[in-house]
Amino acid sequence: MNEDRRFDTRAARLHPDLIGFLNLFRDGRYWDSHEALERPWRENGSRFYKGLILYASAFVHAERGNDHGVRAQLGKARRHLQPFAPAYLGFDVEEILEHAHRCLEHLDAGGAPGSVPPPTLTWDRNRVRGSEPELKGYDG
Repeated sequence: MNEDRRFDTRAARLHPDLIGFLNLFRDGRYWDSHEALERPWRENGSRFYKGLILYASAFVHAERGNDHGVRAQLGKARRHLQPFAPAYLGFDVEEILEHAHRCLEHLDAGGAPGSVPPPTLTWDRNRVRGSEPELKGYDG
């Protein structure tokens, strides 16, 4: 892994598995990033974590060329993440929602699933409010 691509999460008190998700996703390891959040999502039922899992899953389907899978996962991800816009836990949720929209437009225009616009995540520790329930119990 290229260290300069890692997110600097030292002072954010994020769940260690969310940090793992961030870095795996950033490296294009969408399946692994999706898996990294499964346990904490099952433990706390976070709708936000579920939205990130679905978003990552959409790009697993894109890699496999599965148009229906990309559409289905992006649609579910948008529904889960919309309530957290514009930002949550340091993530630029608005950016995620706009990207999902661009991907769906790409598919609607006849684009191949494997050529959807590549996803990015913007994370900024200054956008972590500190009151998010997912932070409970983590000292960073």
